[in-house]
Amino acid sequence: MFKEKKPKEPKAPLPPIGKWLPPVALGWLIPGGGHMLLHRRGRGALLALSVVAMFVFGLMMRGAMFEPQTGDLLTTIIYCGGFLGNLASGILYLLSVWLGYAQPDVAGHVHDYGTKFLVAAGLLNVLAMVDAFEIAAGRKD
Repeated sequence: MFKEKKPKEPKAPLPPIGKWLPPVALGWLIPGGGHMLLHRRGRGALLALSVVAMFVFGLMMRGAMFEPQTGDLLTTIIYCGGFLGNLASGILYLLSVWLGYAQPDVAGHVHDYGTKFLVAAGLLNVLAMVDAFEIAAGRKD
């Protein structure tokens, strides 16, 4: 009637930082770069294409880039979280800011979707970085 609990397997220790940091850092800077470094060319190319396409579509829709702001709790979460989402796009974000892209937040559905696309590109890149970490750490094939 009662199932016996199985003892948990001990977690594998974290591998040395030199093994997983280069793919994760390169994956942040260049979307898909971590997978390329790990010789997962197909997956790296697909991730690079997806992140770049989402970011470019967001720019074409004139989406706004978030800047960190403080105030009440909700404002802080939205603006700082949005900024981190933008920053997670790596070189795409850095180049667009360096080249002077500064679309103000304006009303309109297209601009709003563009802003969401810009943040979603960064969040997809975070997932790619986690995947590169798991592959480099030997937790995933």
